[in-house]
Amino acid sequence: MIGVVSFFALVIMGLGALSLFAEQDMISVPRLGQLPGVLGMVLGVLVFALALWAVLADRRPSFVATVFLALGAALAHLGGVWAAAVAEGAGAVGATAAAGQLVLGGASAVIVVAALIAAWLAIALRRTAARAPRWPWEKDDDGA
Repeated sequence: MIGVVSFFALVIMGLGALSLFAEQDMISVPRLGQLPGVLGMVLGVLVFALALWAVLADRRPSFVATVFLALGAALAHLGGVWAAAVAEGAGAVGATAAAGQLVLGGASAVIVVAALIAAWLAIALRRTAARAPRWPWEKDDDGA
């Protein structure tokens, strides 16, 4: 769960910072609303969460999986944006322009980096068998 929440938070922060410093919208295709960006992000997070769940099912997952998780999340995001842009009426050319703006503008790179960090964090926690911290007085027995 911490991996998925971290991924979403890092993406939102990264895209906000990128938009602020670039001083432009991530997608600037005429007649295209916010729906493609939202659906693309939902699909990206969903793919990341399901793939991470599958990776973490292994007792000792490999850190190499972070690369595939990151690429899968970024490609799912692009595919979601493209499909939603077509459905919103931008056509194939407008949808491809929107996806191209995400790749060339750096938004896809932000998603890849955020997914790499979040996946590495989740896999590291799984490999160390980390548990929630406990106070010294919290014991499994009744203490009686």
